[in-house]
Amino acid sequence: MIRRLLVANRGEIARRVFHTCRDLGIETVAVFSDADADAPFVREADRAVRLPGMAPDETYLRGDLIVAAARESGADAVHPGYGFLSENAEFAEQVIAAGLTWVGPPPEAIAAMGSKIAAKRLMSEAGVPVLPQFASEPDSDDPRAVAHDPPDTLADAAFPLLIKASAGGGGRGMRIVRDPDDLPAQLESARDEAQSAFGDPTVFCEPYVETGRHIEMQVLADTHGNVWLLGERDCSIQRRHQKVIEESPSPVVTPELRAELTAAAKAATKAIGYVGAGTVEFLLDVSPGGQMRNLGAKERPELQSRREGAREGAGETARGGDAFFFLEMNTRLQVEHPVTECRFGLDLVAMQIAVAEGSPLDGEPPEPRGHAIEARVYAEDPAAEWQPQTGTVHRFGVPDVDARFGRLLSYGLRLDSGVEPGSEVSPHYDAMLAKLVTWGPTRQAAVRRLGAALARTELHGVRTNRDLLVRVLDHPEFRAGDFDTGFLERQDLRTPLADDRTTHVAALAAALADAASRRVGGLPIAWRNVRSDPLVKEFVAEGRDEAVGVSYRCDRDRLVAVEPDDVEVLDVSPGEVTLAADGVVRRFAVETTRETTGETAWVDGPGVHVGLRRVPRLPDPAAYVATGALLAPMPGVVVSVAVADGEVVAEGQTVLVLEAMKMRHTIAATEPGVVTAVDVRPGQQVEAGAVLAVVTPEGDET
Repeated sequence: MIRRLLVANRGEIARRVFHTCRDLGIETVAVFSDADADAPFVREADRAVRLPGMAPDETYLRGDLIVAAARESGADAVHPGYGFLSENAEFAEQVIAAGLTWVGPPPEAIAAMGSKIAAKRLMSEAGVPVLPQFASEPDSDDPRAVAHDPPDTLADAAFPLLIKASAGGGGRGMRIVRDPDDLPAQLESARDEAQSAFGDPTVFCEPYVETGRHIEMQVLADTHGNVWLLGERDCSIQRRHQKVIEESPSPVVTPELRAELTAAAKAATKAIGYVGAGTVEFLLDVSPGGQMRNLGAKERPELQSRREGAREGAGETARGGDAFFFLEMNTRLQVEHPVTECRFGLDLVAMQIAVAEGSPLDGEPPEPRGHAIEARVYAEDPAAEWQPQTGTVHRFGVPDVDARFGRLLSYGLRLDSGVEPGSEVSPHYDAMLAKLVTWGPTRQAAVRRLGAALARTELHGVRTNRDLLVRVLDHPEFRAGDFDTGFLERQDLRTPLADDRTTHVAALAAALADAASRRVGGLPIAWRNVRSDPLVKEFVAEGRDEAVGVSYRCDRDRLVAVEPDDVEVLDVSPGEVTLAADGVVRRFAVETTRETTGETAWVDGPGVHVGLRRVPRLPDPAAYVATGALLAPMPGVVVSVAVADGEVVAEGQTVLVLEAMKMRHTIAATEPGVVTAVDVRPGQQVEAGAVLAVVTPEGDET
């Protein structure tokens, strides 16, 4: 029996595991980096051990330090969470060799699925359908290397192709190549990112399915040979090949297709002797006629025979013909596991612990009920190419939450979060802040509840994707279940939710709340004993460039709107403003935060949740930068510099590459010109807003 468990992770997943441990009466141990010293998960653990340093490779990726922390704290088990070392076979072996209980699959199973190239070959032999893959070894002189299965070459492949990292996922090391001439450069870029993210530069190519659905099957296996299949999750709403919204069941999976997916997932699980919770991921081709259907099978008789044998061995019967292909097996708990927990009434973390203690899975899995859907809230700016954001979370409030980190007892809303008010969003780690999960009797009910909860969520301090999520959930195609992995690339949903009129009214509310907070002798700061010109304030809304101007004056002791002039001020206090506009009375909550970069007013109300940066009346001249200056959009590390001083560059040409929050970001010239200054070097840490380089238009002698 596990007595004290160390979670080799951070943030939301650490808090999630701790929640179950408290229910089971198991003591908890956290490990934390210097950047996480004040994080909520550290405070919630019974014991905590510091890992000196900030970056993952100094802390959460140091298996030796984590095993040492387990020994120091008296832990007798280790749960890896997801990410970091969760799918590292060597780390699992270290834990077991130290005499600790490993709450995860056998190291051999992790190793078998650790290389996507080897995993797909193994799955093909087990009768699981796979797409052809074209391996590109890092030491090959010819990037169009010989394929492993089937025996084709990249030169013979049909474009577009998808480059993928063999040793990892999450969108890192992944590139879509539509033009054969772009392949060598994209392979080099993908290898560099794969090396940085996973310590392995091996990549491979496979046909890119333009209209695919990302379907994954949740599996749970014990040490007694029992395997449970807990339905499918549809994870097709993605950005940069990373999941954003997940749901179960999938709107497009029929009972017949579900049976075939179940058979394939069970065959995959048994083929590697899997134990614990895991996920088998598939790509479902939803193009007209399933045009990719024959790419993986090549209609080879021996493969067809293996598939039939796999179905029979799994005790399943299903019709053939559905075009789905094995992507990978995640040998760990998934971020989106709560949707399965809701539908099946299970605690998957508790079941992981039970399996690790040797308990069998009794009987058959419970029958699923209703529909569950999850949305991931990220600190990122969708309108600025999904750039990660950093800063302090000043407020985080989700209304009407029924459960936190644990099972819902009935249909409702669950919140799993890694942050609380006052938390710092660091540039060193993933940008996910929280997950909102709703469970309802129907898909329509679950989607409606989730959209309403997100629309009413108050999140101040960092820019997030909350508005984007609300737009997705309200989109007709999503409501109809008619979408694929390219949905966000096709739809223009990245602009802020509030329109210009609503933003203008919100800016007025911000200005009035500020005036109410600045009183002299009990009177608003705008008070005058004689009539005078109105006070003018300017704000820049997050995600926009142009300033919004508003003005007001004080008639006796009452604040009155001047611009916009068709808004009636009904009530004003420092934290709340009530306005009547367009015949509708609306109440706005206003909170002002003050940072070194200036003041921001966060306004929440019906149809608007916006951060408004105040434009100072007397701006600091030091804030101005040279025309053509390329600024760091976030704190990060310079990976490479592609140009030199005096070099002529075209608009859109790469100047340098910055790495932050586990992703690489290209900094390109915004106009043609001459590079007149490169102020950084590879390996240098830079702060947000730092001048990285200056591109001066040709002929501009200034």
